[in-house]
Amino acid sequence: MDRVFFDHASTTPIDPEVMEAMIESMKLHYGNPSSIHQEGRTARTVVEQARRTVAKLLNVSIGEIFFTSGGTESNNMALKGAVRDLGVRRIISSPLEHHCVIASLDRLSETDQVEVVQLPLTSKGLPDINALQSLLGEPGPKTMVSLMHSNNELGLMIDFAEVSQLCQEHDVLFHSDTVQTMGYFPFDLTQTPAAFISAAAHKFYGPKGVGFIYINSDHQIKPLMNGGSQERNMRAGTENIYGIVGLAKALQLAYDNLETRRAKTKEVRAYFLQELRKAIPEMELNGDPENGHYKVLSVSFPPSPKADLLLLNLDIAGISVSGGRACSSGAETVSHVLATLMPDSLRKTIRFSFSHHNTIEEVEYVVKKLKKILEPVSV
Repeated sequence: MDRVFFDHASTTPIDPEVMEAMIESMKLHYGNPSSIHQEGRTARTVVEQARRTVAKLLNVSIGEIFFTSGGTESNNMALKGAVRDLGVRRIISSPLEHHCVIASLDRLSETDQVEVVQLPLTSKGLPDINALQSLLGEPGPKTMVSLMHSNNELGLMIDFAEVSQLCQEHDVLFHSDTVQTMGYFPFDLTQTPAAFISAAAHKFYGPKGVGFIYINSDHQIKPLMNGGSQERNMRAGTENIYGIVGLAKALQLAYDNLETRRAKTKEVRAYFLQELRKAIPEMELNGDPENGHYKVLSVSFPPSPKADLLLLNLDIAGISVSGGRACSSGAETVSHVLATLMPDSLRKTIRFSFSHHNTIEEVEYVVKKLKKILEPVSV
């Protein structure tokens, strides 16, 4: 069997239709979108068509979508812009946010005198909504709530609509990192408003290095980077035309095929869990898999010398999985998520994340290899 990729929470392969759209654009749209000649105008039209596609899928105005390099840049724009330009002086978040959010909050608390409040977590690891409601009911400075829609390591999901409603009731801003859920769950930001959301194309079968930020028109911020007037003066630098084309195509395909892809992914994930429980009864699930993201399954195995080398041995066997997050420069380190939720655990955690491309045969191969790798050595 060729390599098995069970790490779709870290990235996804580019959909063939997306690749075709990008190659076609590379051939035809070589103009600079800022140029006034025909080639430039054609390139500008392509970028704006992509913007319309994204805006329509989220039910927002085209003037509220700005293309970026991905989720990290978008999250930085939202957090730092809200503090600098909107007067936010208190940000309520959680200790399980993506590292780029945590690092940005640390920076803001150090340099901008922003109070960062970390919500307590429930027994399953979710931000405590009752605690959030209490905090929002207290008098205080201008506030923003920043909570990711789905945790990238455990698949834990907040109730986006509930948090949106709470923020509306208390007149506070709501920012959500939707990198793991964009293209997997529908969004209607007219019905469930947010001030900012962030997304990255490579999580929904688009290219790497491109994403977008939604900025509600009621909350205008200034650019994170200065230079040219691209993206309606919000992001300096020549537009990544081919990446933007790929993003829009990938997002359209994701929502056109959402139910089919979801059903296939859930089928593969359920079969994997069923077979894994049979093969390795000592395994345990992390988080709240019944109510979490349908593509993610975080599993822990009993401590042993073989478990310590599990990631390496799976890779040797042709199986790509993750120990948690995928933003640590290739190093296997204990993630802040696992360290927060299971600080004293000696068990080995592996994140399996699935796709509609995965097959039952791949599941059987992976479970067989896992069992063989972890079985005790006979004396």
